[in-house]
Amino acid sequence: MKKDAVGLVGVIFMAVATAAPITAMTGNVPIVVGQGNGLGVPAAYLFATVVLTIFSVGYTAMAKHITAAGAFYGYISHGLGQVVGMVAGFLATMAYVVFEASIIGFFAYQGNLTFKDLTGADIHWLWFAMFGLALNAVLTYFDINLTAKVLGLFLITEIFMLGLVAVVTLVNGGGPDGLMAETLNPANAFRVTGLEAGAVGLGLFMCFWSWVGFESTAMYGEESREPKKIIPIATLVSVVGIGLFYTFVSWMTVAANGTKAPEIASTQFAEIFFIPTREMVGDWAVSLFQILILTGSFACSMAFHNCASRYLYALGREDLIPGTARTLGRTHAKHGSPHLAGFVQTGVSVVLVLLFFFAGMDPYVHIYTLLAVLGTLAILIVQTLCSFSVIGYFHVKKKHPETANVWRTLIAPLVGGLSMAFVVLLLFQNQKAAAGDAAESALFGAIPWIVLGLAVLGAGLALYLKTRNPAKYELIGRIVLEDTVERD
Repeated sequence: MKKDAVGLVGVIFMAVATAAPITAMTGNVPIVVGQGNGLGVPAAYLFATVVLTIFSVGYTAMAKHITAAGAFYGYISHGLGQVVGMVAGFLATMAYVVFEASIIGFFAYQGNLTFKDLTGADIHWLWFAMFGLALNAVLTYFDINLTAKVLGLFLITEIFMLGLVAVVTLVNGGGPDGLMAETLNPANAFRVTGLEAGAVGLGLFMCFWSWVGFESTAMYGEESREPKKIIPIATLVSVVGIGLFYTFVSWMTVAANGTKAPEIASTQFAEIFFIPTREMVGDWAVSLFQILILTGSFACSMAFHNCASRYLYALGREDLIPGTARTLGRTHAKHGSPHLAGFVQTGVSVVLVLLFFFAGMDPYVHIYTLLAVLGTLAILIVQTLCSFSVIGYFHVKKKHPETANVWRTLIAPLVGGLSMAFVVLLLFQNQKAAAGDAAESALFGAIPWIVLGLAVLGAGLALYLKTRNPAKYELIGRIVLEDTVERD
């Protein structure tokens, strides 16, 4: 891959764009307020910020010594061994592969809605989906700097829009019930407030879902300048920065709507953002908000396309499945991008979208929601494994004693791992509520079995290679830029 292609700011932009602030806020906050914690949404985001910051402490300790396009795959292989590493590789790859199609579903739904509202043109959602996937394939084919610039532009505009409404609310002293500072009380993260019936577990899960993608900083290590320094800094800045921003925006959104926020969120959804925007800023801002939700969701899909292609590349270059080194494991001679893996990722996304289309399913209710639940379940399991891999790497295998210490590489990863396991439990308990109307589909019922099947397949492949081809088994998750390896 093209070394020294992107700096600290570029990596942060791509990681934050993957988390997609405007998509996370407009897509998840109404669910948390209307069906989850209710008015306690900012406290729930604050709790998630703390947990993910603790998780990142151990994650960044690994990043100081292991630089790999496969991120979780490489970390877990080194910390917990090749069998668990292969399981993580399969689950993480599947998650990022389906995330692009999931977000494209949201993008297509929003495209149809936005054009209908602003121009009166009713363009079928499938055209938006195919356009978005084609544009992703073209833009990510070139130097990663182009992707970073495009994502950076979209990211700045969406943060501006969310920040504008939040700051105006703060300056105005909040809405009908003031600033409602009591909603920040940490206890509100674990109880329902302002709702007759809500689910704390659903609210917390949706908050954690809002961060999915921040860990992509490590995937760009092989293409970044001074990755041992840049990746840890970029990860912590992304986690803490995203968390504080989410907490502030969700707090101001609740304050702008007052105690009626749960009622508005449960019946009118995104209007929880649009009503105060219209009243405090103007109709023009609502139109701009709609457009930026559209561009922000596209930016998110492109960031996930990058993540998926790098995971496919990381697995392919090890040639564990004969022939993949010459295909998935190749990079472009000039641009250094994993272009063939990118084309494969586009092909998979096109097939997924078309399968949903021909099945008569909805781009938002089914494509976005079902694939997001599937991918999120997989990635949360992998994040949990990653926390424990830090302990395995530094304290069981005794690697790099100069970095290992009780707080950073033992207590923090243990607390982070147990917390992430708790979030996985929350998802299992609340996945039907998270899926909404899509919970009635056959795919929803198959989600746990898909995850289990991939885990078994990954473990089976690793064990097969261990007995039949030990040399390849030793390669699992091992093609990385470690401290002892010089860049070519």
